[in-house]
Amino acid sequence: MFSIFKSDPTKKLRKEYDAKLEQGMQAQRKGDIKSYAMLSAEAEKTWSEIEVLEAKKSK
Repeated sequence: MFSIFKSDPTKKLRKEYDAKLEQGMQAQRKGDIKSYAMLSAEAEKTWSEIEVLEAKKSK
């Protein structure tokens, strides 16, 4: 009945994913490749969490 008020858990993760990619891009532009690699790895981890949630949602 109140499912319209439930927040979408993937929405928060997508924002986090986009922020990590943006931070990584800025680090890469500044020449900080180590930070870029760490942020990219975190973004990929977040993306895999999103895929898991979406797979559960589609079932």
